[in-house]
Amino acid sequence: MAELPPIQNMQAVLAQRTLPSITMWNRLEARPRRADFDRALKADVRDALWMLCKQWQMGEFLGDDAGSPIFAKVHMGSTRLTKYQPNDHPARPFSDTVPMEAQVESRPLPFAIGEQDISLNLRLMMGRHWLKLVNQTIGNFDADYIQQYSIAEPDPTTPAAAQTCAHPEAWQQVTAVAGRMMDGYAFYRYLVEDTTRHAYDNTSIPASRHGDVDALAQRFRDWFGRQFYQPSAVQGDAWKPSQLEYQFACSAPTPDGEKVYTAEEYYQGRLDWYNLDVDPNRKELTIPTPPLDPEAPAPEIPSEEGPDPIGSAETPLSFIPVQISYDGMPNTRWWAFEDRKTNFGDINPKTRDLSKLLFMEFGLVYANDWFLISYPLPAGSIASVKGMAVTNVFGERIWVQPAGRGQDDDWQRWSMFTISTRGQNAEADTSLLVLPTVPKIQEGRPLEEISLIRDEMANMVWGIETQIPLPSGDSKSGREAGFESYNYYKRLLEQDIESGVVVSPPEIYNAPIRYQVMNRVPENWIPFIPVHVENDRRQIQLQRASMPRILPGSTERPKVKPRTVLLREGLDNQTDPDKKRYFLHEEEVPRSGVSVSQSYQRTRWYGGQVFTWLGVRKQTGRGEGSSGLVFDSLVSVPTNQRTNVDGQ
Repeated sequence: MAELPPIQNMQAVLAQRTLPSITMWNRLEARPRRADFDRALKADVRDALWMLCKQWQMGEFLGDDAGSPIFAKVHMGSTRLTKYQPNDHPARPFSDTVPMEAQVESRPLPFAIGEQDISLNLRLMMGRHWLKLVNQTIGNFDADYIQQYSIAEPDPTTPAAAQTCAHPEAWQQVTAVAGRMMDGYAFYRYLVEDTTRHAYDNTSIPASRHGDVDALAQRFRDWFGRQFYQPSAVQGDAWKPSQLEYQFACSAPTPDGEKVYTAEEYYQGRLDWYNLDVDPNRKELTIPTPPLDPEAPAPEIPSEEGPDPIGSAETPLSFIPVQISYDGMPNTRWWAFEDRKTNFGDINPKTRDLSKLLFMEFGLVYANDWFLISYPLPAGSIASVKGMAVTNVFGERIWVQPAGRGQDDDWQRWSMFTISTRGQNAEADTSLLVLPTVPKIQEGRPLEEISLIRDEMANMVWGIETQIPLPSGDSKSGREAGFESYNYYKRLLEQDIESGVVVSPPEIYNAPIRYQVMNRVPENWIPFIPVHVENDRRQIQLQRASMPRILPGSTERPKVKPRTVLLREGLDNQTDPDKKRYFLHEEEVPRSGVSVSQSYQRTRWYGGQVFTWLGVRKQTGRGEGSSGLVFDSLVSVPTNQRTNVDGQ
């Protein structure tokens, strides 16, 4: 091959473009000759030039007209929650000394269901604690308190004792302590129902120790209040039975008045900011003024030189931004070695996993673009960012406004961790709410549980008591408990027939089949029938009804009442008969059904204080069901109940 002559005039050659020229590579492509890529993935270091080329390939030499922030000044307004209103009850001052879950979810402890006393374990615990206090301070007066606040022994021959004597395990426990142990709740109720009563009433305690007994009674009431957190009858709870969920509201003062937050669908058991909405139509929560007591001391007037009122804190604060990082975060530079704790290559997000996609994009692509500015706030605070002045390494000052401004229902608005605003064409709320909640709650076994299902064959909704509370304080399967209760009433009827108290003619039929108006269903199935809403011809609600208890040989048809607190709403109301009815919104029971349970919750709060309360949880059911309820049917007659007709 002939050699080319040397170039004498380079400028002329370049002007004529007789030689090809490549001045930039936008990528490097390998020429693989093996199917094994292990050596290539190791990124072995060959020489310095290879290292520089690899950095150039990864884009580490590319720059843009941007600088890292080195200084920031944030102008933020903060306020704190001051009022709380459970459901439709009067509002009261908000307290951060109690977890917000306990304030919202707590319900009264059930010590009785109808005319039947339950929670024997709690009654015995309270009685033992009181006798221990008296023995340590005053002396042994156990016989006086056991005789006055004794546990009654049930009579197995009466229908009133069915809830106890129908279940062998409950009957044994109640009988074992009847007349031998003290009912602590009866003693506690005796003290709190009338403040003029004393703990030494009807006892042989000397008069010289009555003052000590009163002090012990106060300690006993305080001890029970620490053991279980429950709302008082005056304050009320946030549970709304007609919708099977908690509803509450809270507010915080602002320069323009109050900002009211409402929660209308809380039932998950995990309370956080996303359960609340800003309600612009409610201007404030009004706390009722208690009646003045002429003997009470005059309230103290705060000094004018005191601290600023809550809601007026709007001061700019200066910070040094810090780049966001987390454990296992991928390094943005090629030659920074990482650990093997997190395998980002094994992440397989779905198309609807937006949070996972955002997390991957942040960690793998835009990790250098996020910085953290810490702004400590106490629990129960509301932070509103007015703006932020950022200074970068080039000395440029940039004013940054909060994201998410505009109309709340604008679907093109970008927003995260912000609270929705109720209504249409409402201004978006860009504040951040920090609720005084706990990260974890221990939940016990369900004390009672119901399942609401739709029965299309019977055209009804049923409330199935899957778990019911026993008088002993434990719970039992509702189906098994209903079967035992039915056999108990049946056994009592048979005993009355044998003794001649009830005369039951024998059931004799003249045909092998007979007409049956209606069959029976298990006693743990409580019906809900559709009824029209008052003053409305189209909208319907579900009203709790009762099934008759059909016993063979009895002409009486007593109503089967529910045994769970969740379904006995209004039944124990003796003051207003109109409120004994229980209505449930029809849309609350979808085709999939719902399952509602009530159980004890326990958590730890500031300073290690323990809170225990009784809360409700709701979750999706398991679909439709069939009760087997049949009307107007023909059933076969047993052979021993037939008569011979025409030789047959």
